Amino acid sequence: MNNVFVYIEIEGIEVQEVSQELLTKGRKLADELGVELHAVVAGTGIKGAVEEQILPYGVDKLFVFDAEGLFPYTSAPHTDILVNLFKEENPQICLMGATVIGRDLGPRVSSSLTSGLTADCTELEIGSYEDKKSGRTFENLLYQIRPAFGGNIVATIVNPEHRPQMATVRSGVMQKAVYEGDCRKEVVYPEVGKYVSPEAFVVKVLDRHVEAAKHNLKGAPIVVAGGYGVGSKEGFDLLFKLAKELHGEVGASRAAVDAGWADHDRQIGQTGVTVHPKVYIACGISGQIQHIAGMQDSGIIISVNSDPEAPINKIADYVITGTVEEVVPKLIKYYKANNK
Repeated sequence: MNNVFVYIEIEGIEVQEVSQELLTKGRKLADELGVELHAVVAGTGIKGAVEEQILPYGVDKLFVFDAEGLFPYTSAPHTDILVNLFKEENPQICLMGATVIGRDLGPRVSSSLTSGLTADCTELEIGSYEDKKSGRTFENLLYQIRPAFGGNIVATIVNPEHRPQMATVRSGVMQKAVYEGDCRKEVVYPEVGKYVSPEAFVVKVLDRHVEAAKHNLKGAPIVVAGGYGVGSKEGFDLLFKLAKELHGEVGASRAAVDAGWADHDRQIGQTGVTVHPKVYIACGISGQIQHIAGMQDSGIIISVNSDPEAPINKIADYVITGTVEEVVPKLIKYYKANNK
């Protein structure tokens, strides 16, 4: 009762990284609340294959639902599992990845339980809330923090009275780490038929294709990112040359992607990828809050911008004032000269 739950996504028998990231955050939240961290995973042929990918992240109790028809993911059986399990367990918090699956499953579960859901959170914290209308103060609520109103503000959303408090978080926003403390690591294998009706398996996946990522933007130690200030697709060619010299990857702001200068899978920010490189070189990026949300935890931030007042300069460790056409060729030249 009142524990923290994380829904685990899998691909075959492989646990997805976003779920391990959420387990790490979930463990911290559970410790702060003085409760247990529980996890739930559903698939086909996963018994004995997924436990060691989940338990090391501080899980006290793992529910493994293993049956035909649970993989590939379809909406109805997974919704049945969570709704009926949560009615039994009464968790106070449930975390999911803001993925294709999480964005489908989360609203279905929260609607069935009338609990509410905050999507695409960038931070999760525990805190109190005073309802000034009723004069009541609620302790130990989940602060679900995310940009709102087109990124003009950062909103902190709370759910005082309905449970579970549900939030989705995109891959890369939280950082995964194996838990060093003590936890129970109990594993149970519930009977799927008690939670899922036969009708839930009516929809079957006849064909499925998962395309592998073209690059490792999220895991790159150095990211060279371009914004609308790069000016053209040719300007992005310079960024690719610099990234090649630095053995890094190229990212882009939404404005640059919308202009057609970079592929969508290179977009960094609230509606793209979240990155944590050791060095982040922002070229011609103004620094809107949506973009900042996707790179603010970078080790060193270098801003190349013709506008000395650009918002991104406020969070940059180093600022180079100038155009991309002026600065980037010099960076390439000097790196080549000093890397022999």
